[in-house]
Amino acid sequence: MSGGHPGPELAIETAGLVKVFGENRAVDGIDLAVPAGTVYGVLGPNGAGKTTAVKMLATLLRPDGGEAHVFGKDVVREADAVRGRVSLTGQYASVDEDLTGTENLVLLGRLLGHSKAAARVRSAQLLEAFGLAEAADRQIKNYSGGMRRRIDIAASILNTPDLLFLDEPTTGLDPRSRNQVWDIVRAVVAQGTTVLLTTQYLDEADHLASRIAVIDHGKVIAEGTKGELKASVGSGSVHLRLRDPAQRPEAERVLRRALNVAVQLDPDPVALTATVNGSASDLGAAEQAARALSELASSGITVDNFALGQPSLDEVFLALTDRNKRSDPESGTMNDSTTGVSA
Repeated sequence: MSGGHPGPELAIETAGLVKVFGENRAVDGIDLAVPAGTVYGVLGPNGAGKTTAVKMLATLLRPDGGEAHVFGKDVVREADAVRGRVSLTGQYASVDEDLTGTENLVLLGRLLGHSKAAARVRSAQLLEAFGLAEAADRQIKNYSGGMRRRIDIAASILNTPDLLFLDEPTTGLDPRSRNQVWDIVRAVVAQGTTVLLTTQYLDEADHLASRIAVIDHGKVIAEGTKGELKASVGSGSVHLRLRDPAQRPEAERVLRRALNVAVQLDPDPVALTATVNGSASDLGAAEQAARALSELASSGITVDNFALGQPSLDEVFLALTDRNKRSDPESGTMNDSTTGVSA
């Protein structure tokens, strides 16, 4: 790794990290630099390589290439030291469903070296903090999905880790339960723990992560802050609603001509979305959007609602993964525009 081991300000640093299963390069040369004390989002679709990367960083899988350090410790040569500073919450609850909430946490506390009394005190603290005190004496199999995820995270921080891996922690949860998990993540980070969060939910990364790496087919195709990622695919996003759904095909044609970009037909039959690529040497996003609106009016198309804002992370992700598909399949390199923003 260039420059030697990472400095104390980095919780994770990887260079060219690779994992191969047969002919599948599940992780294909990932470089990451995760600042300590933050939530770092790793965003990607199913099969992108997120979970495999986490397992290597957590010392559960041995890399086939590259290097990875956690707080300066090599995940292969110094695996025991890494394990002493990290905790992992996977995609599925790891607690015993036949035990109660209290029994699970006390058991795990004892395995971590706490005395029986100390394990009970810590268990009660976490159950109260996570809103599970009333369910403490109920078997886990009678918990809701959101409650299971909360107690799973509670089990991960019985001993407060320096680095917590959360691998898709809210998959399958309802919106209220997701928000509860988000609050827990924020509270954990406020106490000094670094969180690496993998997710398929773009709004989750938008709400929690200070920096985000977008992974597709085992590669990091973009990395940066939310603002940097959004700026990398366009200056703004035009959202409009028509009065007459029959006019949408013509509106799409006019917008495509006026903005010189692809236009997305939203599920709502009267809605369209387009990303505006304004720049200092050309018309800005607002000017382009105003011109497009004028051309729609000139074409007799009635617009009931019009908005210009930053692209959503959904639009960013779709744009980035679409660019990645158009990269050279032989060399594995991408066009300059596909590499996203710098770290």
